[in-house]
Amino acid sequence: MNRYFYDLHIHSCLSPCGDDEATPANIAGMAVLNGLQIAALTDHNTTRNCPAFFKAAKTYGLIPIAGMELTTSEDIHVICLFPTLAAATEFDLAVSEKRIRIRNKPLIFGNQFVMDEEDRVIAEEEDLLINATAVSLDEAFRMAWEHGGVSYPAHIDRTSNGIVSVLGAFPEAPAYTAYELNAADSKEQYTAQFPSLSKLRHVVSSDAHDLSKISEAHNSFVIDDEPYSSALVADRLIAYLRGEEGFVYV
Repeated sequence: MNRYFYDLHIHSCLSPCGDDEATPANIAGMAVLNGLQIAALTDHNTTRNCPAFFKAAKTYGLIPIAGMELTTSEDIHVICLFPTLAAATEFDLAVSEKRIRIRNKPLIFGNQFVMDEEDRVIAEEEDLLINATAVSLDEAFRMAWEHGGVSYPAHIDRTSNGIVSVLGAFPEAPAYTAYELNAADSKEQYTAQFPSLSKLRHVVSSDAHDLSKISEAHNSFVIDDEPYSSALVADRLIAYLRGEEGFVYV
């Protein structure tokens, strides 16, 4: 077993609110400089920069997780993570069919650059990525699960697009198996206020939109990683967040 420091919520230059310098390669490099062993790329409503991120992560010795920050029809942000790049790509195609298409205005919302692993722009997403989709909160959980991944509410301790701020509460019998905090020290407050959280896994991640906000080595899991491979670590982490027992220890 080994301890893995992580950040499971990072945006690249593909998210319109992401800094243009937050390229997949720069993110991978900064994550390693910050002492992380695992990082997830979670752009708004898309996984199109995950292939470049996976290639860059291999160069830097980082374990990459393919993901997405999905905006539900209720305007709630949820993190969707997958054990493989292929599963994330299939999920992206399913979400793409339920996106509400509004043309992006880069001067207002920001650029949406698709990159390769050498930081070259290979495409630009023309439709805005930050608006709500036609995927409901419950449907997001089901869709991610069916693709072998996990979906859980993002930054529940924030007032912007968090499930608590939007619904006014956290469900008493949630379908979700995990939740995300933006600040580790808010866990006690939220679990006291919403007892159902005590039954769920929790993660603490940055929601970084520029390189300077990527987490340093503060939050970690201890993972049973024998026989070692990066794919095994990713698979066991996703299994843990799906509520399965064993392999991962806080």
